[in-house]
Amino acid sequence: MSLESYMNQIGQQARAASRLLAKASTEHKNNALLAMADALEKARPRLIEENAKDIQNGEKKGLDAALLDRLLLSDARIDGMIEGLKQVAGLPDPIGEITDMLYRPSGIQLGKMRVPLGVIGIIYESRPNVTIDAASLCLKSGNATILRGGSEAFYSNQAIAEAVTAGLKAVGLPESAVQVLNTTDRDAVGRLIAMPEYVDVIVPRGGKGLIERISKDARVPVIKHLDGNCHVYIDDEADLDKAFNIALNAKTRRYGVCNAMESLLIHQAVAEQILPKLVSAFHEKGVELVGCDATRTIVAGSAASDIAIGVATQEDWFTEYLAPKLSIKILADMEEAIEHINHYGSHHSDAIISQNYSKTRAFMTQVDSSSVMVNASTAFADGFEYGLGAEIGISTDKIHARGPVGLIGLTSQKYIVLGDGHTRDN
Repeated sequence: MSLESYMNQIGQQARAASRLLAKASTEHKNNALLAMADALEKARPRLIEENAKDIQNGEKKGLDAALLDRLLLSDARIDGMIEGLKQVAGLPDPIGEITDMLYRPSGIQLGKMRVPLGVIGIIYESRPNVTIDAASLCLKSGNATILRGGSEAFYSNQAIAEAVTAGLKAVGLPESAVQVLNTTDRDAVGRLIAMPEYVDVIVPRGGKGLIERISKDARVPVIKHLDGNCHVYIDDEADLDKAFNIALNAKTRRYGVCNAMESLLIHQAVAEQILPKLVSAFHEKGVELVGCDATRTIVAGSAASDIAIGVATQEDWFTEYLAPKLSIKILADMEEAIEHINHYGSHHSDAIISQNYSKTRAFMTQVDSSSVMVNASTAFADGFEYGLGAEIGISTDKIHARGPVGLIGLTSQKYIVLGDGHTRDN
């Protein structure tokens, strides 16, 4: 079968499945999610075996440590996928919810009903657990989905797909409700994003290059997440013990994730107090540090003077490292921090550490990001932490969804009009 024929078949099957999912009961969808969880547990040895093939291939291709970490399917991550399915099954079902009911002067009653988007195409790289996140959220929100994982995770994704299919089959839902493409042909992506007759929305997850390409070439709407260039700003009125712990957590909890801090901003009034201590802590964790002139001068004259701090370039301020590397800048005040974040940041997640209520309110209002934290780590920018269950991604768009995209983000609304023989006279 040619690629064109294969993709058309996939699209037709997804469209047909979406009609059935749109009318599936909450119980039926939840039972499918729980059946998938059981199937994953049974398939655990096979998942680890197939993932080992991907890891081995990745090492041969020279993938860096951060990408290999994203690719790994450990027992703990399989546990996380299983728990994610159960959590999504326990979430309220948004489909069919009616809100904003009101009577119009004509006597009709008007409201909005929440409905699925239809068929969602998801293109992602590296992390095979995304297959489960995407499948569970799309299924619970009544959407059929077509998944195209990265070639580096091919074996892992195919093994996960078998478990997903087994779960759907066990409860009598169409197996084509979740389809994982079984080809690594790059042209499959080009076809997937150009099938408006079958696909309603595309969600790309991956590197900036992939997402820019998808956004440029897609013929269907795109919910996109470009990159996670996240900041933590330590104000002159910060509790410095809290600031130390938050900054360390935001950077070193995990390096290869989009909510990791990539630039640390510090008010000049407290820099000499907290910077050397933070530099020493980051150095112990193996984090490469670059900084502005003021940063390097302060460190050179402190107890941490033996730690090398590279020169931060303009490119550093724009960069999402996804690695143990951090850029540091000393600033005159909060207004300069806000200007820096809005100019260099990616509108993902940014935090302020301050005990001044007025400043934190101003920061929340003026920082143009999908998540803004006050006295908390950027690591909390996550679907699970927000109570959304799994997430499909973190959108840095402003339309149609922003921030972690969970069930609500995968739905739309339509107007409903209730009458009792009403007709319009004028």
